[in-house]
Amino acid sequence: MFTIGEFSKFCCISARMLRHYDRIGLLHPAATDEQNGYRYYDSSQIPTFQRIEKLKRYGFSLAEIKRLLTLTEAELNIQILLQYERVKEQAASLTETLTCMERDISHFKEGITMNRNYHVIVMNTPEQRVFSVKRTIAVKAQDIHGLISDLMTQAKERGLHRAGPCQLVYMGNEFNEDRMEVEAQLQVAEAHPDTKLLPQSLCVTAIHQGPLEEVHTGYQAIGQYLDQHPEYQLTGISIERYLKDENMVSSAEELETAILFPVEKA
Repeated sequence: MFTIGEFSKFCCISARMLRHYDRIGLLHPAATDEQNGYRYYDSSQIPTFQRIEKLKRYGFSLAEIKRLLTLTEAELNIQILLQYERVKEQAASLTETLTCMERDISHFKEGITMNRNYHVIVMNTPEQRVFSVKRTIAVKAQDIHGLISDLMTQAKERGLHRAGPCQLVYMGNEFNEDRMEVEAQLQVAEAHPDTKLLPQSLCVTAIHQGPLEEVHTGYQAIGQYLDQHPEYQLTGISIERYLKDENMVSSAEELETAILFPVEKA
């Protein structure tokens, strides 16, 4: 048996934290002296302690770890695999954040302002024949790429040939990053039972040049324009038209995306 101080040295953790683990029911001492309250641990508890610390490194909270310790090995492995996927998503998000920060740091070192300037215009968009695939997805790069890939695959299966850019139409009355109905459309040359004609329409439009992670600034520019021009009223849902997509450029800075909002003039 070891005193709490000795056990803390073997495990490289403070006695204060061991007392906390005891209080929350995560790791109780092997024995407690009833007269003086001293805590004692034995070597058989070291594997449990090691598991607790490993699960902490995996990003589980202490409350979650307390529950995980009651699971079978098979059940625990499932939870670790699920956590692995969550951590991968977090890592990808952090990588995107770092890339954005590095780009902004580079810009302000060169004296370039962080605020983008957009030339917002009102234009008539021509009639389009499109093939489309609609799906409810999270508005994230992985889900969007999957939807567009599915669109291209299905268009090829039908013998349809691309005649213009690909675009996304966001359905619904409000934006929901976690769950949104999105229709991917591809302009095609051929008439087909699965294609449809989009009529010409009047749109307020801005062109975003650069990474798609920053395309929201183009939406905000259109919002400001409409606020300053109340004679235009929204009549439809927004469209992202990829004029220069990832297959056409060598870097994200070269991407070109048109943002369109159908309107009518009062």
